[in-house]
Amino acid sequence: MAENGAQQMSPLEKKIGDQIEYYFGDHNLPRDKFLKEQIQLDDGWVPLETMIKFNRLSCLTTDFKVILEALSKSQTGLLEISEDKTKIRRSPSKPLPEINDQYKDEIKHRSVYVKGFPTDITLDELKEWFNDKGNVENIQMRRTLQRQFKGSVFVVFDTDDSAKKFVAQKDLKYKDLEMIVLLKEDYFTKKNEDRKHHRAEVKAKAKHEKEEKQKQAEDEEMKSLDEQTGCLLKFSGELEDQTSREDLQELFSGHGMIKWIDFTRGAKEGTILFKSNAKEALDKAKAAHGANLQINKKDVTWELLEGDDEKETLKKIIEDQQQSLNRKRGRGGRKFGGRGGRRERGGGRDQGKLQYQGKKTKFESEDECDPETASAEKKVKDEEAEAPVSQQPKTESASPKKRALDDVKVEEVGEPASKQMKTENGSEKL
Repeated sequence: MAENGAQQMSPLEKKIGDQIEYYFGDHNLPRDKFLKEQIQLDDGWVPLETMIKFNRLSCLTTDFKVILEALSKSQTGLLEISEDKTKIRRSPSKPLPEINDQYKDEIKHRSVYVKGFPTDITLDELKEWFNDKGNVENIQMRRTLQRQFKGSVFVVFDTDDSAKKFVAQKDLKYKDLEMIVLLKEDYFTKKNEDRKHHRAEVKAKAKHEKEEKQKQAEDEEMKSLDEQTGCLLKFSGELEDQTSREDLQELFSGHGMIKWIDFTRGAKEGTILFKSNAKEALDKAKAAHGANLQINKKDVTWELLEGDDEKETLKKIIEDQQQSLNRKRGRGGRKFGGRGGRRERGGGRDQGKLQYQGKKTKFESEDECDPETASAEKKVKDEEAEAPVSQQPKTESASPKKRALDDVKVEEVGEPASKQMKTENGSEKL
């Protein structure tokens, strides 16, 4: 970049150079809306005054001389310094790659999944651990939706061979922790297989639970049938069309407690389910009303049901009881839908409108130098807000939400696209 480009960089200068080159690098710049807006304002040039508002850089230094010295010693040729030493930009000779399927596939083949890090590790500690393990371009810390580090990262190496060489290493450890290492493509293949296996297990478990519930219901039904054995009494004859259940209730009143009557007005036969022994109820009724027990002065044939006929009839009665109960519940559920429920159904101007009453989730900054430090864009916005209206730039970059973290991309990788939380400026070049 400069005449003294071959000079040795101090540890601090190397960190400064790497950090700024990351901001303008292939991995971050395409996703960094704020920085892309800045470079469009002045032919790619970004003032150092703006750059020192970036959190991680400001944690290293805010001294322009130190920044310029570090960049002048860099040998990558990625950045240029303006003649007046107040601005920097990505060199026009190093344009951003076209983000197409071929490029994405290339990145995927030199990306590695590494798991086993402690959840409280910092990005700087990760960078230090990867320092002697190949030329790493980018580290992506994987986080939950609650922004808790999951203990795993995606790492992009400079070449396919570098990635494969890293994966081939045996017994990789972070301190005393065993590491799981896979090529990113292999990780997703394994993840998909695990999901299929999990879905199969869930399906099998649901099927088993359904069968168990069905068996339990059948057992309870049989138990219920056993408990009601000997309680069924069938009757038939040329009954009057006006014969009703009330006539049957009156006939057996004081002789046996009736639980259920299966009979329709106008029918010539029906069934009575007593709470206790049906024969005892029949004998008592005959003793009270005569051996030829009649209904409304009509001869009736009385039959005690037994065996399979008894079980089948009991099953039908139980089903009818359940349907009757469901109908009653259904009528009760129409409390707000039938008469008197008009007010509950809504109507008028507000009908059909949805009102959001939930609580918005706010994700706090996780900048490792100072979690409470505002992003670079927010700082720029605050300064612009203090300026006269005529001097304020008309750009969408004023929103602090458009500035993502400097440290790492926060994304649920591996989850369906609809569940991924994407932010800009989310990875870190070493």
